[in-house]
Amino acid sequence: MEDTQGARPAVVDEDHDAADRTASQVGEIGRQAGRGLRWSVLGNLVMKAGSFAMSLVLARLLVPEDFGVYAIALAASQFVIYINDAGIIAATVQWRGKLEEMAPTATVVAITSSTALYVIFWIFAPYFAELSGSESATGVIRVLTAVNLVYGLTAVRSAALLRRFEQDKLTKANLVGFLVTAPVAITLAANGAGAYSFAWGQLLGAVVTGVLVVLYARVKIGFGLDRAMAKKLLVFGLPLCVTLGIEGVLLNIDSVIVGDALGAKELGYYLLAFNISSWVPGLVGTAVRYVALPSFSRLAEQDGDSVSEGVQRAVPLLLSIVLPVGVLLGTLAPAVIAFLYGARWEPAAAVLSFLSILMVVRMLTALVVDILAAMGSTKATMWLNLGWAVALIPSLIVGANIGGIRGAAIGHAAVALVVALPLAVLTMHRAGVVLAPILSALVRPIIGGVLCAAVTLALTYFVDGIPFVHLAVAGGAGLLVYILVVVPQAVLRQLGGRVTALIPARSR
Repeated sequence: MEDTQGARPAVVDEDHDAADRTASQVGEIGRQAGRGLRWSVLGNLVMKAGSFAMSLVLARLLVPEDFGVYAIALAASQFVIYINDAGIIAATVQWRGKLEEMAPTATVVAITSSTALYVIFWIFAPYFAELSGSESATGVIRVLTAVNLVYGLTAVRSAALLRRFEQDKLTKANLVGFLVTAPVAITLAANGAGAYSFAWGQLLGAVVTGVLVVLYARVKIGFGLDRAMAKKLLVFGLPLCVTLGIEGVLLNIDSVIVGDALGAKELGYYLLAFNISSWVPGLVGTAVRYVALPSFSRLAEQDGDSVSEGVQRAVPLLLSIVLPVGVLLGTLAPAVIAFLYGARWEPAAAVLSFLSILMVVRMLTALVVDILAAMGSTKATMWLNLGWAVALIPSLIVGANIGGIRGAAIGHAAVALVVALPLAVLTMHRAGVVLAPILSALVRPIIGGVLCAAVTLALTYFVDGIPFVHLAVAGGAGLLVYILVVVPQAVLRQLGGRVTALIPARSR
């Protein structure tokens, strides 16, 4: 009895030690990820601001039909980019051994995959363009999909930067590339190049970015093919490749369906709304994906408890950030469109109201895919996106034919909420991630989102009809309500103390 009683404190101590080690590991990886995330967000913020400015210029140089043609080419390009490297980037980031051992084989696999896909899409470009309702998109597709050749050549080097949490270097390379893209696209548009202005600008920018990535990565350029290693890479990468290919379908099939059902002009309105709804996924979501896979890969090397704790921290934080943006975009869509693009783009507002819902779900499911990939559960990611796609395609067809571009957006949002979100929760549960503690952490963001929507909608009926006034008054009040509900009082008091300290004594 004495021995048994004496052993209990030791067991308790061991449990505490294990918990402390888990927390320490999560904290250290979190700090590395935080640094990478800050650089990624900063880079994306600058690029999105630049892209936004470029879109304002191009919207005045081009007509909606040009945006529609570009949307068709972009759908093809984006689909290819998801399956372009056969999952090699993710496999490289998640690789448990030395990078130098697998880099030559991984490089050969990535280049072979991207080249083969480019040849296939070169051949099938006319058929894809005809299917999408615009035969004139053929040449634009062929130019834009060439961007993926560059991505294949640099896949392993990009992955090496992500793996080492050197997002700062990747960010710098992307920014320099954009500094090439923007002037090329605007110059071509001003000289009548139409949709080709987008395509050539992006291709030349990608080449510059690719050169810098190779220089920054410091991975010896070598080519080799170890069949056993290639098999190991593909066993991990191909299911994820299929997953990302389906994700490309999810993001771009609406362009094909809307273009075929309603024509290039309506597709131009739809594309504008979709692009606005993609600002946050492009800004925050891309930055999160730059760090989520390497972060959770390192946590998965530790134990399941570390992964669960990381998920329990990451999901509520991500939702707290993106939910108010989704609410404000949805409730203030007419004012957003009118203020930014003018009255002639007004039909896009009805689309944006529903695509803002899709935006929030996309952010959460993308994080789930990265977490599952980091855990090695790439087949689960495939089934998640496949279930979403199977439900989405008929919903878009029915929605577009019955309700036009607004109907397509409603179908997209409904499937995201009713199908995609429950599937994401189910796959995480089956992978062994403990989700129960997340529920209590989501209560305040959800309540804050509801109150934000209510206040914003109420104020739109009482303030002046000028779009800027709607955005400033109704949007500002709604955001303030959300912050007061969601942000802990202690944090608000601390922030208030810092602001007060910055005010000179005389002015107080």
